[in-house]
Amino acid sequence: MATLKRSGWGVAVAVALMLAAGAAHAAETYPAKPIRLIALSSPGSGPDVVGRLLGAKFTEGMGQQVVIDTRPGASGIIGTEIAAHAAPDGYTLVIITSQATIVSVMYNKLSYSLVKDFTPISLVGKTPFILAVNPQVPARSIREFIELAKSKPGELRYGSGGSGSPPHLSAEMLKSMTGINLQHIPYKGVTPAMTATIAGQVQMVISVIPAILPTIRAGQLRALGVTSAQRAALVPDVPAIAETVPGYEFIGWYSIFAPVGTPSAIIEKLNHQIVQAVQSPSMQKRLPSLGIEPITSTPKELAAYLAVQVKKMRAAVEASGARRDQ
Repeated sequence: MATLKRSGWGVAVAVALMLAAGAAHAAETYPAKPIRLIALSSPGSGPDVVGRLLGAKFTEGMGQQVVIDTRPGASGIIGTEIAAHAAPDGYTLVIITSQATIVSVMYNKLSYSLVKDFTPISLVGKTPFILAVNPQVPARSIREFIELAKSKPGELRYGSGGSGSPPHLSAEMLKSMTGINLQHIPYKGVTPAMTATIAGQVQMVISVIPAILPTIRAGQLRALGVTSAQRAALVPDVPAIAETVPGYEFIGWYSIFAPVGTPSAIIEKLNHQIVQAVQSPSMQKRLPSLGIEPITSTPKELAAYLAVQVKKMRAAVEASGARRDQ
């Protein structure tokens, strides 16, 4: 019996060594084919823009094409499920933003866990959101918009990228902190929500700077306020909402995750590549031009950041009174 036990232990050790050797070889040859980077939002949105910029740098540094796969359905749930269930081989990555964190605390029945089913790689950047209105709306400041909304309770509509999205929650936070009544109109992504605001189908939209800034510069939308505690460097003339509504703050962020079980050597290689990409002169110039503060992290630091954000967003959802839809 002792001989059999020793024999079984020896087989287990041999298998473990073979698996380790296989993982090491996979990391050495990685990437050997194109990488899919899932963006949990519509084409033209902030994650899509960031993903394409990062993907181009990946291609330069790693010699393989990065395919951006936009999956905006169900507030990003569909894309997150795809990423969570993908093979943990480094060839499927996902851009996790504040939206995914909100969804994780708003929805009760998800087939994945952000904490348990994903391996963190690195943060990429942070950005405030901009609250903008159709130019026909007779409000040129946050104070005037609040007064207008109070004079027409329930008549003003705002668009978002879907229930549970950052624009939805940030607007609900504004409602709860000011006592105004706005009607929520969800769309399949922030881009159609902006299009609807430009067309006057809804009066207001909140979006990350990369997606909405071109429409503001073109005069299609009027910016009233940024959601950060202070004014944003890119749009210094746009007041912070907190200047009118003390304590109001909502920040978007971008990060890269892989399915849990992805070999640590591949995670290290990806982290190194992301840090190099984000810290490159071109990205240090390009990201701020889009209203994004370039930042990076270690996988451990990102794991800790995610835990803090989950706790913060859960408190924000409860304070805002936003409904869980599942």
